[in-house]
Amino acid sequence: MLTIRHAEDRGHVNQGWLDTWHSFSFASYHDPAHMGVSNLRVINDDRIAPGGGFPTHGHEDMEIVTYVLDGALEHKDSMGNGSVIRAGEVQYMAAGRGVRHSEFNASDAASAHLLQIWLLPNATGVEPRYAQKTFTAADKRNRFALLVSPDGRDGSIETHQDALLFAALPDDGQGITYRLNADRSGYVHVARGRVRVNGTELSGGDAARLQPGAEVTVEGVDAGEVLFFDLP
Repeated sequence: MLTIRHAEDRGHVNQGWLDTWHSFSFASYHDPAHMGVSNLRVINDDRIAPGGGFPTHGHEDMEIVTYVLDGALEHKDSMGNGSVIRAGEVQYMAAGRGVRHSEFNASDAASAHLLQIWLLPNATGVEPRYAQKTFTAADKRNRFALLVSPDGRDGSIETHQDALLFAALPDDGQGITYRLNADRSGYVHVARGRVRVNGTELSGGDAARLQPGAEVTVEGVDAGEVLFFDLP
């Protein structure tokens, strides 16, 4: 059984430089029916105008994953990291006992499109940590490529949480399947394009929540790209 949430039902804020959709309650958007799923607390679908960005601000005790879809994001933080995260790359930051950072569109001409994901950590006050890794289209083609995990398995980024985050690029007409364990729930977020999830067609920004132990099949319809969460 799927519980569908359509893109237009999310929270929406347009500040000019930032056009963002919130899957779960965040900042000025609050909906007690949508506070997250398991330890998944935030999925923000951000489009940042050329030259726009988030000035230096702080985080504590949060696992932050950024998945860049288009363009590039320039990052600087109090750990001494300075980098540009480009389309196809995944950035991870364990905020732990405290970190400050800034994020800006690295281009003065093209917009940046990204998904920022927050996971609640399984331990607080840990040493802040940073990682960045490229996952190519080939890595994700017709398979669930593991991006983050609690143990860094299969080349994924290791996090402080028992959550598995996958990305997939199913060819049109091609289905890929995943079965959850009986004590695990699932969440599918369509990053862009169109797919069918267990036969139900979904478009960019749509999402589907799965019951524990369910089997999910994601079939490409029109250049679909999905994120899939396997959660306790």
